[in-house]
Amino acid sequence: MKLYISNFAPNPRRVTMFIAEKGITGIEPVMIDLGTNEHKSESFVAKNPLARVPALELDDGRVLTETRAICTYLEGLHPEPNLMGENFEECAFIEMADRRVELHLLLGIANCVRHTHPGLAMLEQPQFPEFGASQGEKMREHARWLDGELANRPFVAGERFTVADITAWCALEFARGLMKFKPGAEGMANLQAWRDRIAERPSAAR
Repeated sequence: MKLYISNFAPNPRRVTMFIAEKGITGIEPVMIDLGTNEHKSESFVAKNPLARVPALELDDGRVLTETRAICTYLEGLHPEPNLMGENFEECAFIEMADRRVELHLLLGIANCVRHTHPGLAMLEQPQFPEFGASQGEKMREHARWLDGELANRPFVAGERFTVADITAWCALEFARGLMKFKPGAEGMANLQAWRDRIAERPSAAR
């Protein structure tokens, strides 16, 4: 299999971190340069018409896209260590937590960065700086919510590390790099402590 990814983008990083946590080997990484619009090339659009990474090309030639779908496929191939739920009930609560951080934290960060960072102008035309700034504020509202949740449990979805932690970690690292967002500096001590614990995992160094 081949995994099409790019540097710095949070969604490809979610998949590579998931793979690292699983200890999966044998998937060939293929770098796509977003800065040169390689994701819009004829050869890549033939694999993913939406021109987005990540994309997982299976051995039979089919291409699976969307981060969560790729992780679900890999979880099926490699059930252990379990990252998405042992039964339907746990699966539902993990998916809820994952979707919350994806839609309300990661998406807000992505919108803020894409519409305010000059280095992303080639990927987002036209940019709307006021919209981006408002998304940065909304993202902080959700970060404060997550900070409160982490006062009562060690991980995003409960008592153990799951795919929801991967999504939240990659979101915050993206914000740390391009928004200079550090939860502890903005009074979110629980979120900062969680971030620092996840940073110690080998998968976080990739």
